Amino acid sequence: MLKKLIGVALLMASPALAQEKAFTLQAPQSLVETGLMKHMLPRFSLKTGIRITVSEGAGDAAFGPDGTPVFRQGDTVWALSKTDGQYTDAFETWLLSDVGKRTIEAFAPDGEAMFSADVSVQAKVQVAAVTGDLVLGEESSLTKCGRCHVVNEKNRMNAIGSTPSFALMRTFPDWQERFETFFMLRPHPAFTQVAEITEPFPENLPSPIAPIEVTWEEIEAITAYVGSIAPADLGAALQTQ
Repeated sequence: MLKKLIGVALLMASPALAQEKAFTLQAPQSLVETGLMKHMLPRFSLKTGIRITVSEGAGDAAFGPDGTPVFRQGDTVWALSKTDGQYTDAFETWLLSDVGKRTIEAFAPDGEAMFSADVSVQAKVQVAAVTGDLVLGEESSLTKCGRCHVVNEKNRMNAIGSTPSFALMRTFPDWQERFETFFMLRPHPAFTQVAEITEPFPENLPSPIAPIEVTWEEIEAITAYVGSIAPADLGAALQTQ
């Protein structure tokens, strides 16, 4: 009887002994089957002394689509949702720490990491469809742009060598935007007029060189033509004649 009373007294005096450092974690079977849980959770427990029991049913925390993003599996981002508590909070903090991230990325059962700690959203660049008359585009490119830029082999010897060729500009990530708005990019505004879009040159400040007049239809055609040009091979070896 005395021993029982002493045991009860010790438990009441030491809450840490009365409450185990543990919580349950819900994880889909598809995630469990990868083996990540067996790799990751023992390392967390060794570091913190907190034991995690994986369950398919509801738990104190859960891996799924909702919550704080913690790791990526291919195109799938796994997030951690949880109840408030020092143990679940500690788990979230560990997952987001450098140690936790390294642990996640170190899981490579076949020699290649299955998960990544990079959960940043990859922006998808939407490129507008390029439409326009290719024949008109080549013609307009040669007559409107060919006095400065190499458009193709037809004007290779007549352009200004210091200006980039169409093939070179085709390698730029924003080539489409550049050609659609070229009349706003220096030095073009000084000598380019777009019908019904740009203001006429002031009579007291005429264009310093022969002006170029172009329509929006021609700009669309030029952009479409440039889209049909193969980008310059910047890695090709120099050829000697």
